[in-house]
Amino acid sequence: MQALFDAIAAMAFPTEARRLFHGRGGLLPGCEHLALDAYPPVLLLTSFQPLPDEALAAVGAALAARWRDIAPEGEPLNWVYQCRGAGAETRAMAGAVPEPHVVTEAGTRYLVHLLRGQNHGLFLDMAEGRRWVREHVQPGAKVLNLFAYSCAFSVVALQAGASEVVNVDMASGALATGRSNHELNGVKAGAKFLAHDIFNSWGKLTRGGPCDLVICDPPSFQKGSFVATKDYARLARRLPALLAPGGQALLCLNAPELGLDFLRGVVAENAPELAFVERVANPAAFADVSEERALKVLAFARRG
Repeated sequence: MQALFDAIAAMAFPTEARRLFHGRGGLLPGCEHLALDAYPPVLLLTSFQPLPDEALAAVGAALAARWRDIAPEGEPLNWVYQCRGAGAETRAMAGAVPEPHVVTEAGTRYLVHLLRGQNHGLFLDMAEGRRWVREHVQPGAKVLNLFAYSCAFSVVALQAGASEVVNVDMASGALATGRSNHELNGVKAGAKFLAHDIFNSWGKLTRGGPCDLVICDPPSFQKGSFVATKDYARLARRLPALLAPGGQALLCLNAPELGLDFLRGVVAENAPELAFVERVANPAAFADVSEERALKVLAFARRG
């Protein structure tokens, strides 16, 4: 865990939501199970295997020592430990977690929930995807946000000038958080929320088109919702009918076992009307030993 302690000793006082330490990328031997994130005013240590009490105490001591050096006077250290996998738990280790807990990224505000489940409301590895949307949405654009979760893409699209964003997700709770995110940023106008199963809603979605941008950020494997190996092809086949000529699709895949060729091949076979444009780079903080294993965010454009 020395690499984690070194990162803590060098960290700056965090003011925005971001990853501070990424052992999961495989570049730091012995730390592959660890990640440290800032969701100001809270730090979150995530481990994919249980950590003994003495290890947690050592991390707490390292955080406290660094905090004394970098935090403004009177700013308490708040940190949470979450273990995923065997022995899963989430525990507040020091300080408190605000409720509501609102963080910022690139000036945009998001509601997060660190003590509730494993998905906290904002995926930090998608920061460059959100930047791409902000830079590519044109004023007046019509956007379809599939597997919208807490609607972060929608918020930045509307901030960039989109006239309408339709957010679709099976989880009504996630969409409720999405509504709050729109309210936090003053972009309620033009946002729609549909708690639908996407694969049972193609008719409605097609009638609502065509769109200038379709965003697809599905889970890689979620039984009853989406399994990438079989469902991405079903999704790709529908994209041309949803897009205006020249419209763009931003397709995301977070499955280490499926490389870039999988997603490009699925689109080439099932939606030949779409031309590959670029791969959006992941945030530098999420550097990975293998770009094939890392998060894949690909932009396509409909020909003609």
